[in-house]
Amino acid sequence: MKIRDIDVLVVGAGLSGLAVARFLRNADPDLSLLVLEKSDRPGGAILSHSEEGYLAEAGAHGFLDNCAESRRLIELAGLVDEVEKAPLDRFVRYICLNGRLNCIPQNPGKILASNLVPLSAKLRVLADFWKKPLAGEPDVAAWVERRFGPALVPFADAVFTGTYAGDIARLKIDAVMPGVRKIEQEHGSVIRGLLHRRRQMKKSGDGAKPALPAMTSFKTGMARLPQGLAAGLRLNEELFYRTEVIAVRPAENGWEVRTGQHNIRCRRLVLALPINTALDFLGRIPGLEPPVSSVPEARIVTVALGYTTAAQVPFGFGYLAPEQENRFALGALFSSHMFPGRVPLGHVLLEALVGGRRHPERLELDDNELIEQILADLRGLLDLPEKPVFARVLRPRAGIPQLEEGYPALLSWMKGLRDTHPDLHICGFGWHGIGINDMTREARKVADRILAGVKDDGSPEVKGVYF
Repeated sequence: MKIRDIDVLVVGAGLSGLAVARFLRNADPDLSLLVLEKSDRPGGAILSHSEEGYLAEAGAHGFLDNCAESRRLIELAGLVDEVEKAPLDRFVRYICLNGRLNCIPQNPGKILASNLVPLSAKLRVLADFWKKPLAGEPDVAAWVERRFGPALVPFADAVFTGTYAGDIARLKIDAVMPGVRKIEQEHGSVIRGLLHRRRQMKKSGDGAKPALPAMTSFKTGMARLPQGLAAGLRLNEELFYRTEVIAVRPAENGWEVRTGQHNIRCRRLVLALPINTALDFLGRIPGLEPPVSSVPEARIVTVALGYTTAAQVPFGFGYLAPEQENRFALGALFSSHMFPGRVPLGHVLLEALVGGRRHPERLELDDNELIEQILADLRGLLDLPEKPVFARVLRPRAGIPQLEEGYPALLSWMKGLRDTHPDLHICGFGWHGIGINDMTREARKVADRILAGVKDDGSPEVKGVYF
């Protein structure tokens, strides 16, 4: 095989790989780069499903518009005119408590001011000022209970059910909210640290109260984003589909990658792969053995249900159900409220989520049984007709990486790898988070390091908590 020499080789045409490629191409049009993708389409875990006039998502349902890197990526993909938004300050979300839906405010302060928690629980939150930080890597449930009291644990459960489909008794606070954990450890209190941070922002002239972000998607679904990004790369020159990497090895001044038809030598190698796929790759490269061979994953299915407007679906994003409620569904999205163009005229669409880290056994049910179980569950919360006019079970192949025990150590190992192999860059689904914004932000950092050798300071972002 003839060896092809290029500047940058990106393995994986999911969102992360495409984002790295487009950030690089925009900054340096003369850079030679190639993206390899094993499947026959771009997007990885992002997958939209269109059928009979209904548009549902088998992967990510959207992302918040408060990330500059994601906004820039939309521009690079040429999709500014295709954006759809559902602002958080206009759309409410519900939490299932005591067997019924309760409207939930979009910030912790308003939750405390509401009647969702008793006065004693509100006063308990103030104990955060004198509670010492837990040592080690506490799980989210233990951390929330210690800092803010047991009454707020179900709300944390809802947040991380919606994000990770995870188990807060296993998810590690250092992994899912490293910025907040750092504040706690530096100031001895989360509230004290956030107040200090606000004072500093006021001193710097950046003390304006930020507006709530908006949930963002596209008129033809989330799959439009990777499609738009891929369209900016020349097919069969800069982007190869159905191309599996067989071997990777260090070479003089870079790396050598072999596929079924090509030997490629690159000065910079980007593994833009889901975390477990990347760990498998890295484990086969001598001298790069990671501390773990895989991380746990949570798998979910989406049950898309179409109704006529006879269905009484409350206005908002949808609802989430903490584990203590013993519901069959993790929650449901009121999709056609957020994005009305996703249904035939005179219809509504619900997307219920099933499974997750706690209940993988539910995914073994056949489609008909899943639909019947979901319908029975939803009828206990919503005024729905007996049967939907449309029902489809979407079973994505990708699992959701779980940031559990050992994950912070894995990130530390990866940072060490960056020092010993500065020509190897790792990003993708599960590295530094699982959200669209997490991956886009990290892809931009990778592109910047390639272009200028810039090292980020490693400071974790303090993420807002939105329901």
